[in-house]
Amino acid sequence: MATANNVPASTTFEPRELRRILGSFATGVTVVTAGGDEPRGMTANSFTSVSLNPPMVLVCVLRDAAMHEMILRHSAFAVSILSDRQEGVARHFADRHRPRGLAEFANVDCLAGPHTGCLVLPGALAWFECSLAAVYDGGDHSIFLGEIVNLERGSGEDALLFHAGAFQRIDTPADWRDHILL
Repeated sequence: MATANNVPASTTFEPRELRRILGSFATGVTVVTAGGDEPRGMTANSFTSVSLNPPMVLVCVLRDAAMHEMILRHSAFAVSILSDRQEGVARHFADRHRPRGLAEFANVDCLAGPHTGCLVLPGALAWFECSLAAVYDGGDHSIFLGEIVNLERGSGEDALLFHAGAFQRIDTPADWRDHILL
């Protein structure tokens, strides 16, 4: 089956090669949280801004992840954008063998967001609390669109990055921030 422009509608790629090639795009690293009495957290780099008016962001979550059900059940989520000092936090929430529920957050500096109750990481570059605005099919993931109901900027300066399957840091001269590229 082909689309109108004669490009195949569906093509199969070897997953390892697809992951390697998609990994050539550098992204920021976030921790997404949801839930009330039994909170969940996960490391995610599938996050982006969507709209300034209304203020919206999106995050993509694997359909069989515990986070998926938690976001649907509570109709809210929070996103903390990690600083380059938080690689340990990113690794913690990416570890499939970490404890779950409140124990998952026992060794992580966090607080309940005032609007949704979702946990946020005050040491992050920034964090957002979001009410769930829409859910879209994204293959083996769902695309959760959230309307920002609260936000705060943290104290860190440099973002933690993910590129080519590894955490990275911005390596720029100290005076780089004095130059704005347009």
